[in-house]
Amino acid sequence: MTGRFTGLALALGLFVAAGVRAAAPQAEPAAQWLVSHADVGRPGGQLVVIERAEPRTLNPVIAVDAPSKEVVARTTADLIHFDRETQQPQPALARSWTVSPDGRRFTLSLRRGVRFSDGEPFDADDVVFSFRVYLDEKVGSPQRDQLIVGDKPIAVSKIDQYTVQVDLAAPYAVGERLFDSLAMLPRHLLERPYNEGRLAQMWGLGTPPQAFAGLGPFRFKEHVPGQRMVLERNPSYWKTDRTGTHLPYLDRLVFTFVPSEDAQAVRFQSGEADVTTRLSATNFDVLLRDRGQRNYDVVDLGPGLDYTFLFFNQNSVAREAPASVARARGWFQQLAFRQAVSLAIDREGIVRLVYKGRATPLWGHVPPGNTLWVNRGLPKPPRSLEQARTRLRMAGFSWNAEGMLVDHDGQRVEFTIVTNTGNTERNQIATIIQDDLRQLGMSVNVAAVELRALLDRLLNTHDYDACVLGLGGSDGEGEGGGLYLEPGGAASADLLTAIFANHASTSDDDVSGILI
Repeated sequence: MTGRFTGLALALGLFVAAGVRAAAPQAEPAAQWLVSHADVGRPGGQLVVIERAEPRTLNPVIAVDAPSKEVVARTTADLIHFDRETQQPQPALARSWTVSPDGRRFTLSLRRGVRFSDGEPFDADDVVFSFRVYLDEKVGSPQRDQLIVGDKPIAVSKIDQYTVQVDLAAPYAVGERLFDSLAMLPRHLLERPYNEGRLAQMWGLGTPPQAFAGLGPFRFKEHVPGQRMVLERNPSYWKTDRTGTHLPYLDRLVFTFVPSEDAQAVRFQSGEADVTTRLSATNFDVLLRDRGQRNYDVVDLGPGLDYTFLFFNQNSVAREAPASVARARGWFQQLAFRQAVSLAIDREGIVRLVYKGRATPLWGHVPPGNTLWVNRGLPKPPRSLEQARTRLRMAGFSWNAEGMLVDHDGQRVEFTIVTNTGNTERNQIATIIQDDLRQLGMSVNVAAVELRALLDRLLNTHDYDACVLGLGGSDGEGEGGGLYLEPGGAASADLLTAIFANHASTSDDDVSGILI
């Protein structure tokens, strides 16, 4: 029966050899599909999505950049999923769950009959294995921190084949969001490389499609470096529509890599792509103007969950580091210095010049699109160079005869802001900040770096002073759960942008948002 799974095993008869009767095969558990109540669609076809950069990895355990996350998310699934519109939890691989009165124990009932894309069954052993991997410090998963509660790793145990218990050392305000966007892994494929210490090296871009297995609506089919990545329909997916037809409807999902903003708009406008994930304000206006003459529509949905921000390198300095590096880190670690930078940046100017008014200034790390958690009562101090100078004087800075800012040792304040190539808006933002800080006597350089090299600097070598980049929010959770590095154009398709000052202090006097 095409497109439908009855959950019944076919009787193939008894096999007798040498007087010994073969053991009867175990019956499969009745499948417990998740039924979608959305409008019923029509099976077939493909969707072409433009991505600005190529994924760095297809491994959900270590993925941190947006292209990797967006591709991997279509091939994996989580236990509990949050609806991005209602910001409420929905059943996923866990069909139901209970929470203890003190909020410290979750008991999850898994769907029966679920299979990975390679046909192997999914059960509690895969869940326990997945959490073991994410919690292992040697693996280095960016998700590990969110699984540490009360300074202790969460404890995940198997109750039976389809029941898992999760114990927390303390109540956790995040609640069910703990399980959202955490891809469940195939133990049958990854346990051996994990035990051998090779898991972080698994599932790179050169891995053949048959070596992958996931629980998402699609599975990997083809990768042409620098051009496209093709996913095909996962025949084992565990969701159906209201008529019982297995989802997804699409046969293929194609990610095509187009680094140029203008080229993205042209491809979308010409019909070569169905979805473009990042638009500059200029191209948004062009598409909006021409929509009546083309077979597409453009809608501005307002602020989203993503934001662009400025942050400083406050990592510890190695002993062998040059004196200039240690000196700059000392500036960046001073609260008053960061506050002065925040006060000097013309956020409204960035909104007007870079985004043509299609952006929202931020004074905190929760954007207004996050209606559940945004604090609309946060103070919004206006730009003030005089107040910025006052903060700098308080921190021991002064100005020399040429009007250049110097520290208490008389050394000029000079540093470089890096951002990624191919992103006009971020380069414009960095240039505006450069000019704003020049008015304080700071000598600021701007350097654009290829995305992969930039991420290596940020995450591995820490060889940078300051950076303009973005964070994408996969959830509306106010603690920043599910964040990933965002290399796109505008911070989201709805053109939200913000500048956010990284800070070490949680003092009320700290300036957590460099607002635009």
